[in-house]
Amino acid sequence: MFHPDGPSLVELTRQALSSTERGYDLLAPKFDRTPFRTPDALLAPFFAHVFTRGPVASALDVACGTGAQLRHLAPFVSGRLVGLDFSQGMLDEARRQLADVARLELVRHDARALPYAADFELVTSAGAFGHFVGPDEDLLLDGVRRALVPGGRFVFLTTPYPKASSAGFWLAGGFNAAMNVRNALVKPPFVMRYLTFTWPEVAQTLAQHGFVASARDGLVEGRLSRVVAVTAEKRR
Repeated sequence: MFHPDGPSLVELTRQALSSTERGYDLLAPKFDRTPFRTPDALLAPFFAHVFTRGPVASALDVACGTGAQLRHLAPFVSGRLVGLDFSQGMLDEARRQLADVARLELVRHDARALPYAADFELVTSAGAFGHFVGPDEDLLLDGVRRALVPGGRFVFLTTPYPKASSAGFWLAGGFNAAMNVRNALVKPPFVMRYLTFTWPEVAQTLAQHGFVASARDGLVEGRLSRVVAVTAEKRR
């Protein structure tokens, strides 16, 4: 599951007992050697799908982490390209890995209060929605909508909600229960939940925030075949 050079059990325990931000600062140097990083085998077809309409002039990647999506975005963005994350450690790693990417801005900021207004044609995100729970989900979507130009797109990866009979449902539910216990006993909290932002459930939430959403499945085969690419267009 983990790369031999990935984090040890001790390191993962330290991360889990830290705040969300501090946890990712600690994990950053080894993050790309964990299963938490969205694989390139999925990102490549995802961005091929995103850019079937051609390149864009400006794009923002929210919760950019170590920059995996930015690497795929860069060839299709002719102007401003921004990666935003609240973890300085993750941004430092992204800066190291993407030193060859021209025009790239890396910004440390809370994604629940995006500091942009009609600045981007495209906003992307992957693998981060479990960190936006309850009211934070609304804050994220309000900020994304604000950051987009009229008709701009918010594109992201998610999965369907698993069947109650599936192993995935029980594993995710068990993880969420464990996190609830952890956060009740240890402060500050580490905010992470599974079974969030699932498709088609998230379509109604997106509509409430001024988006028209559609989805594309079947991007890849095998264990990642359930992943769905969602395109949410900001109403003009």
